[in-house]
Amino acid sequence: MNYSERLKELREEQELTLQEVASNLNISRSVYGRYEKEHDIIPINHLISVANFFDVSIDYIFCFTNIRKYNSFKEVSSLNAGKRLKSWRKESNLTQYKLADILNTVQPVIANYEKGKFMIATPFLYTICKKYNISADYLLGRIDTPVLKH
Repeated sequence: MNYSERLKELREEQELTLQEVASNLNISRSVYGRYEKEHDIIPINHLISVANFFDVSIDYIFCFTNIRKYNSFKEVSSLNAGKRLKSWRKESNLTQYKLADILNTVQPVIANYEKGKFMIATPFLYTICKKYNISADYLLGRIDTPVLKH
């Protein structure tokens, strides 16, 4: 993935320490530091919190666009994100099995995301968005426009 530089850039622009950002996420400084260096993958709930904290799009954090913020963001829920994922998958003529194969996972994982039982994992979200040029913020239900704006 490719978000470490953006996380560091956003933090430094605000003149914040690792500890200050970590405190906002209710995690340790060392955990956030590992996210910022991409030693650990940032979980989707922390990614959403970071985007909200810095008031930027997830697409911006992922370096999919240089546009920092879209007009407004909606609250994210696993149910709405699951509906978006299912709708996008069907529009893309992908079965759950085919999408699972692309993501190197199994079909029940995709089914659980689409039912809203779990929020999509960060690496899966990143892969889908990069491969299909679709907005991560859209798939999560934060915005209503699916196409990435550069």
